[in-house]
Amino acid sequence: MDKALQTMINNMPEKTGKSLKEWKDILKIKSFEKHSEAVKFLKKDYNVTHGFANTIVSLSKEDNSSSDDLVNNQYKGKEELQPIYNKLISVVYDFGEDVKIAPKKTTVSLIRKKQFALIKPATKTRIDLGLKIKDKLTTERLENSGPFGSMCTHRVRLSNLDQIDNELISWLKEAYSKAD
Repeated sequence: MDKALQTMINNMPEKTGKSLKEWKDILKIKSFEKHSEAVKFLKKDYNVTHGFANTIVSLSKEDNSSSDDLVNNQYKGKEELQPIYNKLISVVYDFGEDVKIAPKKTTVSLIRKKQFALIKPATKTRIDLGLKIKDKLTTERLENSGPFGSMCTHRVRLSNLDQIDNELISWLKEAYSKAD
């Protein structure tokens, strides 16, 4: 767990009036279809700030799924994309021992000290690779972040292994180097 998140959890009782466990218990009582519904509930009914509400909901949804299970579930029905994912992981592991792979339900974050990339199987035929490279101009291939919003500055659409070329690897390295 990163230091900022741990600090937020430690400050939660003082700032929100309840511990993380107490918030999780409250959320267990109600059933929310969407993450945003639970965040709105905490904000409206308990006057919790957006940052705390988002963190509480995210942490309450954590399950005991292994990283492999999370990744395998992302590629169900999209199995032809898995070699692209595997190649991307192989490439970033070569950057250094400080690379952390953090699978979530629908994405995989690539983290050094900060997140520098995000892998998302966007459709049955395409992976979206989000990159965080501030002050980098967009190109036809290196698009604006699109659906990633502020989590990334750019997006590259990948539909085959050949697209993981020297140009893409250089962008990944640049994002990695800026995440220290």
